Amino acid sequence: MTSPSSDPADLIADALARLRGRGASRAHEGHGHEGHGGPHGRGGAMHGHSGPHGAGPWGRHGGWGGPGMRDFPARLRMLEALAAASAPLGVSDLAEAIGVDQPRASRLVQQGVENGWVRREADPDDARRTRIVLTDDGRRMLGGVRGQRRDRLDKALAALDEDERAELARLLGKLADNWE
Repeated sequence: MTSPSSDPADLIADALARLRGRGASRAHEGHGHEGHGGPHGRGGAMHGHSGPHGAGPWGRHGGWGGPGMRDFPARLRMLEALAAASAPLGVSDLAEAIGVDQPRASRLVQQGVENGWVRREADPDDARRTRIVLTDDGRRMLGGVRGQRRDRLDKALAALDEDERAELARLLGKLADNWE
């Protein structure tokens, strides 16, 4: 999953993305510590995209400060896992990919369906199972969040000179490669 780019900003963004779904964010999951201000520490529009029914960019279940805000990091990991998957995922596979139990994954999928970010489809190999597919709205939502993350990263990296950015990229890459 490493970016082929040699631009330190791209390498740093890649390392941060690889670290994002691992360890720390999952350690607190289910304990009410998620979503301390969301991925950017505060609210705001997401490149003008609104969810279905005028729900705002983060959907019906918890815009910034809404009742489901604590689930936002897990929802984002769900969208990222679906975008990265080579084929649609079952709920159990999705749960494993984002580090939650199966009932929580089912709730996240239901919220994703209600927000129009994912849809369920029948598994052609097993009629008892469904697979989860990222929708165009889900891709737009994910793209907007990624764009905001990259904008914030670029602003933060402006404080570092070229050598410092290269060293940070090297160290973060090494950390991501060795994170268990």
